[in-house]
Amino acid sequence: MKEKVAIIFGSNGQDGFYLKELLVKERVGVVSISRSAGDYIGSVGDFEFVNKIIKIHKPHYIFHFAAISNTKHDVILENNHSISTGTINILESVKRHSPESKVFISGSALQFKNSGIPIDENTPFDFLSPYAISRIHSVYMARYFRETFGIKAYVGYFFNHDSPLRSENHVNQKIVFHILEILKGNHNKLIIGNINVKKEFNYAKDIVEAVWLMINQDSIYEAVIGSGVAYSIKDWIKYCFDKYSLRWEEYILVNESYKSEFEILVSNPKLINNIGWNPRLSMYELADIMLEAEFKKN
Repeated sequence: MKEKVAIIFGSNGQDGFYLKELLVKERVGVVSISRSAGDYIGSVGDFEFVNKIIKIHKPHYIFHFAAISNTKHDVILENNHSISTGTINILESVKRHSPESKVFISGSALQFKNSGIPIDENTPFDFLSPYAISRIHSVYMARYFRETFGIKAYVGYFFNHDSPLRSENHVNQKIVFHILEILKGNHNKLIIGNINVKKEFNYAKDIVEAVWLMINQDSIYEAVIGSGVAYSIKDWIKYCFDKYSLRWEEYILVNESYKSEFEILVSNPKLINNIGWNPRLSMYELADIMLEAEFKKN
């Protein structure tokens, strides 16, 4: 029997890393693609590049994780190129050369109207940023190819998730790095915005397990993927500092003028729970993993 093969666009990020790890355990061959490293180096926004790879491999699975993790207008062209155009390129290439492929498109909690209540699949979309617009466009493309051509196109709407692989520009990792600096003797203060903002603190490894579960069933094609449990950034700060008997107030400076995109961002994961997925790690266990990983490196 022919080995199952999966293509991962955006394989160099945390989601790509943990998905590759999972696929190896599932004995699925992985073709990794990113702009900086992998089996192929190139952009998902380049149709000829994408079309050629899908034509060659005719994979069982395709995962589209490529994006810039930034909602600002400054990266409007880059996000449209990777998210929106990338989605079209993948789906059109699948239609032409590999119509049996199952395609997973990553979505985001940030593309929904957020009125402070848990977000689910029926929550309306909202065009709050160019990033959200690109995500929304990719969803409609997935629906179009699914309903018009029968392509099995799945969309998972990711809520906040982290891991030791997060870069320092993400607030959770920024706090972890700052604690390490404090313990090395650097007592400079870290400036952070609104620490009362509430969001989910999911583990990226748990999130890709939900992706794998989704793409291997044929009853649900869109689902929010999150824990449904929100904590404040202050909760994260306090837990991390308490772990090392440090008073966070001595090392964190809150920028009172900072305006947050939201006060709370939380999912209603009932649908994904109904097909058998629940996160394994709590916020506290995620903090332990991220802190321990940095201390091992240093």
